[in-house]
Amino acid sequence: MDVLVTQVFNGLSGGSILLLAALGLALTFGQMGVINMAHGEFIMAGAYTAFVMQQVLGAAGLSLLVSLPMAFLVGGLLGVLLEATLLRRMYHRPLDTLLVTWGVSLILQQLARDVFGTAGVDVPAPGWLSGPVEVLGFSFPRSRLFILALAIAAVVALSLALRLTPLGRRIRATVQNRQLAESSGISTRRTDVLTFFIGSGLAGVAGVVLTLMGSISSNLGTSYIVDAFLVVIVGGIGQIKGAVIAAFVLGTVQSWVEYSTTASIAKVILLALVVAFLQARPQGIFQVRTRSLA
Repeated sequence: MDVLVTQVFNGLSGGSILLLAALGLALTFGQMGVINMAHGEFIMAGAYTAFVMQQVLGAAGLSLLVSLPMAFLVGGLLGVLLEATLLRRMYHRPLDTLLVTWGVSLILQQLARDVFGTAGVDVPAPGWLSGPVEVLGFSFPRSRLFILALAIAAVVALSLALRLTPLGRRIRATVQNRQLAESSGISTRRTDVLTFFIGSGLAGVAGVVLTLMGSISSNLGTSYIVDAFLVVIVGGIGQIKGAVIAAFVLGTVQSWVEYSTTASIAKVILLALVVAFLQARPQGIFQVRTRSLA
């Protein structure tokens, strides 16, 4: 029983990390079809934002709470800058966006090395996230529970924004039919920019969360970008609910496979399972509904 509860919690915990890393990518990739390989470096930027905030503010508890909105802002601004300077000229050219953003990711990694050094840095967790929480005789780390709660809150907030706000309605209209949205008076250009800001900002929030898991370095984003894309593709392009299901399923599967093998073998098996799933269902768990006549 102890093993079952522990592995289920590890799966949910790992899934929540994958979800935070992939949530913004699901939004930008789903709406604009941009393969943003620099998304991982936006995660890294969020992590280093938390490091800088702790150096400035000192108190770990206060710096973490300040870092979350600051990392969202930093990641969002980096995304807007990337979209305005490069990606706006490459819509509907996914292979070009892949190559360009991969180059941008290498530049951002080198910039992080120049500013923060090549060695990893630690961002100590605040005292109120230290130690375990006892629930029905089982111990759960407070930091992992915080990450899980933050992931759920991010999904709820994003879902409500897409359903209830004018921006959300513009985003959904643009996804369903960009030409019709433009003819209806919607500024798809402004919608794209705001969408990229939100999606990249969520990557920054994911970076803050990853500081609770261990040391951070310039290579932090490369450890999660592939997994983030797997979540988006398995869940269905642009499908937030699909990304949620895919993240927790992949996190749970990886947790159980790692329990009986190793982390490296678990990655290989997980990738093989994803490939097999996509062979049977290439559109992913859910498929976006459009009104396109094409």
